[in-house]
Order: sequence, then C-alpha cells, then structure tokens
Amino acid sequence: MVKIESKDSIIEIGSLLSSSLSEVLSEYKNHNIIIVVDSNTHDACLEYLITTFPGLEKAEIILLPNGEENKVMEVCMQVWNAFTEYGFGRRDLVLNVGGGVVTDMGGFIASVFKRGMDFIHIPTSLLGMVDAAVGGKNGIDLGPYKNQLGTIEKPRNVYVDTAFLSTLPEQEFYNGYAEMLKYGLIYNTSLYNDLKKYTTEKDFNRSENIEKCIQIKVEISEKDLQDVGERMLLNFGHTFGHAIEGHLLESSPISHGHAVGIGMCAESYISMQRGMLLKEDFDDIQEVLIRTYPFIEFDESAIDGILKLMYNDKKNEDGKILSVLLTSIGSASFGNEIIEDEVRLALRYVSMLSASSN
Repeated sequence: MVKIESKDSIIEIGSLLSSSLSEVLSEYKNHNIIIVVDSNTHDACLEYLITTFPGLEKAEIILLPNGEENKVMEVCMQVWNAFTEYGFGRRDLVLNVGGGVVTDMGGFIASVFKRGMDFIHIPTSLLGMVDAAVGGKNGIDLGPYKNQLGTIEKPRNVYVDTAFLSTLPEQEFYNGYAEMLKYGLIYNTSLYNDLKKYTTEKDFNRSENIEKCIQIKVEISEKDLQDVGERMLLNFGHTFGHAIEGHLLESSPISHGHAVGIGMCAESYISMQRGMLLKEDFDDIQEVLIRTYPFIEFDESAIDGILKLMYNDKKNEDGKILSVLLTSIGSASFGNEIIEDEVRLALRYVSMLSASSN
C-alpha cells in the first residue's frame, strides 16, 4: 500500500482490502453514509463494496445519471432535495464511487450541502484515479462551459485500487491516458517517454505510472491549491480541449480525454510556432496523439464556436485567452496569452491532421 499524505487529505494506492477504509467508515457508525454512484458503478462495483465492508451495509444509495451532459445544476438540486428529505447532516459521510463525473459532481454536492460534509472518493476509472479524484477541485458544467461552477475542497480520503480498472471498456483507458501524457509533457520527460509506448490494456494497469501521475498532481496542487499560479500548468491541453468538448457536447459528444488529446496537439503546435518547442519534439508529440485519438475536422463555423467558448474559459484574465505552452518535453509555462489568429491556425492545423488519423 502506497500512502500519499497532503494537508487535510490522504491518498492510498493499493487494494481496498489493505486500506484504511474499514477504519475510516467505523468513525461514522453513528452517522449516515451515502454512496454516490452512476449506473455503471452501481452495476459493476456497488455490490462488492457493500458485501465486503460491513460499515456500508446500511448506506443510502444515490444514483446519478451517466454522462458529462448530466453534470449540471439540475441534477445537483435533485440530490440536495433527496439529502434534505433523508435528513442528512454535516457530520454524515458521502462516498463517491465512479469516474471523473461522479467524483467531480459528488464532491461538489457534498462540499456545498449545509456548507460542507465529509466526503471520500473511490475512483473507478483511469481518469478518476490520475486526475479528477485528486487535488480538491469539485465542479459541474454550465451549459457548454466546462466546470464553471465549483468548489476547492479536498476529500478526506482517496482510495485508488487498480482492480476497478477491470470494469472499464477499452476506450475508457484512453480517456485517462490523455491526462497521464499531460503530466509527462509538462513535468517529467522520462514518464512521457514511458507512456508513449503504451499499446495494451496491461500497460494502462501499471500502478507505478498511475502513482507517478498522482504524485505529480499532488506536488503541483499542494503548492497552489487555489489555482492562481503553478497549478495552472495542469491545464495543458485544456484551453482548447474544454472548448472542443463543450462545442461538440450536444451534436456529437467526445470524451474529455479525446478532447484534451486534440487540445494538447493544438497547444503544442502554438508552442512550436512561437519557437518555444523544438520541431522534432512537436513531431514526436503529434505522432503519439494522432496514433491514439481520432482527430476531427472543424469548419470555420465550428472554429468560431470554439473560440467563443475559449473566451469564457475560467482561466482567462482581462478578456484574454490564456494557455499553457510547452518549452520542451517535460517543461511548460502558464499564463501565455494566445490570440485569435493563433487559435484559428492551430484548429485548422488539427483539422488537416484529421485525414491522417482516421
């Protein structure tokens, strides 16, 4: 069992059976425990948890609808109304079991209700394990705008058990893989060089690289919990990625990781065009991303729509689009203003790549 301690939160990586979960649940034996799941984790994970951990036998179950399109205030209101009807209070515990949508949303619901309840994350997807469940960001979307409403409040515990990855369809691994590549590209060259060789499901189950990604997320976010400085590095690929994801949400939705993969190519392209990133490094990154994610062609109307969303990105300041750009593989800078012409050129470039990636 690997334990990573940060202020107000403990992350344990290893089998749930060897973790502190039973001990932590015993602290709430005189209080309510609420398990938040979606239909996927309800079917694949819930029975195992309830039958394995006696402290969960009497837990109330809250079932969230699947999908990013349901990560909205209307669903939160339904859950808060249910919490009120059940008489839940601040000293009760919320246990979020699922991927990034469940941990983002469950953390937000718990951190807002009655000004804050204790909550625990058990991420069951690769994306949840390496990114969404770690760092204290909780949030929901506002229309096509990603994570516009939220809180920064850490779970008291996060339990990362890679056994849950066996419940995932193959495409879900690539959703989390984008975030893993991101960590290598902004922070750790050797990690990136290892990750770019991934080709099989067995590769994605390598706990040592999952642990490295979590360590990077914790190390960066602990220095800047409120996301006003160095933590912005973790947004690499997301200025474009969130806007692309939001633009496609109602017409032809793609996964968060897919959108971030395209976004990392676009932001790497701007980095190269500015002379910050060597062309051979860009070519290497591009080859990995094209091999992994189907690129998409955006016409001028789509580019206009994506630009509009980018102008409303929560990281912007003074009406300027700000982005993370690479200075090399393993190093990046944050707070770079990018102008419309650069955005349009980058989106036209990734559109051109769509022919070679499909």
